[in-house]
Amino acid sequence: MRAWVLPEYIEDILPAEAFRIEMMRRRVMDWLFAHGYELVGPPLLEYVESLLKGSGGGTDLRMFKVVDQLSGRMMGLRADMTPQVARIDAHLLNRKGITRLCYAGTVLHTVPSGLTRTREPLQVGAELYGHSGLESDLEVQRLMLQCLAIAGVGKIHLDLGHVAVFRGLVRGAGIPAELERELFGVLQAKDISALEKLCGGLDKQVDKPVVQALLLLPELYGDDKTLRRARKSLPNYPEIMTALDELEMVGAELGPLVDTLAFDLADLRGYHYHSGMVFAAYTGSSSNAIAMGGRYDEVGKAFGRSRPATGFSMDLRELSGLVEPGLYPKGILAPYAKGDKALERRIEQLRSEGEVVVVELPGHENDESVFNCDRKLMLERNVWSVTKI
Repeated sequence: MRAWVLPEYIEDILPAEAFRIEMMRRRVMDWLFAHGYELVGPPLLEYVESLLKGSGGGTDLRMFKVVDQLSGRMMGLRADMTPQVARIDAHLLNRKGITRLCYAGTVLHTVPSGLTRTREPLQVGAELYGHSGLESDLEVQRLMLQCLAIAGVGKIHLDLGHVAVFRGLVRGAGIPAELERELFGVLQAKDISALEKLCGGLDKQVDKPVVQALLLLPELYGDDKTLRRARKSLPNYPEIMTALDELEMVGAELGPLVDTLAFDLADLRGYHYHSGMVFAAYTGSSSNAIAMGGRYDEVGKAFGRSRPATGFSMDLRELSGLVEPGLYPKGILAPYAKGDKALERRIEQLRSEGEVVVVELPGHENDESVFNCDRKLMLERNVWSVTKI
């Protein structure tokens, strides 16, 4: 094997795609700044305990680990930036009111989250701390949809779920923690036969309506009729009814902003991490969620400071592959200045106006086409003018 061959699901980004990703990043980050989200930059490397805190344990298998040569302690390469940002909010900023934070950086995964995905996503996201109402859920979800539009991704399908539906059934029926984990596992895997088998042994432990509700959850997916069916079929626990009310209100607000919207009451993605509404955006050309998020009020508690929080994240490398490739910007080819102050000033002027100016170096043998220039600086009547090549 050649020494320069890269590991599986790790790849170089060449100029055209790198430019597209960077322009996408700038537009998205500028939009987040315009909404008052402050940029933070967590470290790529931390002690494992810190990175796992508040993540619900799901991050452990996804994280690369190394030994710190200075302390001898185990360190991890971040697999998700959200717990890091929660730590910053809890311990470094320590603000009492609402805090809006955003971030952009590479994360690393031991295995890809999908067959076509990289193990080195470029994660961009926004987090809102200090507000527990639906208004902040709506702000974050609208912001996610706007960021997708700014990135050039269209035809969005939005899934809305709420972990309080399953959690309400579990708590209301007094289902023990071990059985809760088993039920969570089969629901997450959409394993109907395993769910039926588990529920078959529940008849003597919990009320029959709860068993029927658990069996029904995988079927509760679709438009607003899903919520009406859920109100009629699920136990009238306050936690569940509140969750259905919230989904109905948010669905009414966001429905006009997307092509299609569905409710998924068996969506338990991040169940041990999220505490309320969860959401995921899809587009027709991708089977993977292209952006996702939810409420995670319990993460701050893991860092010693309980704070309501909601946020979203997306992988710009994933999004880059979904948009039509734009043309790489053409530049202006300029001769080597050789102390020509007028030429130097003209080059600086063009660059300050946003033009790409490539200066030829003496003695090179490259064809002009390799510089990706369609114009050239020429001296005409003692004036440096731009002409087409």
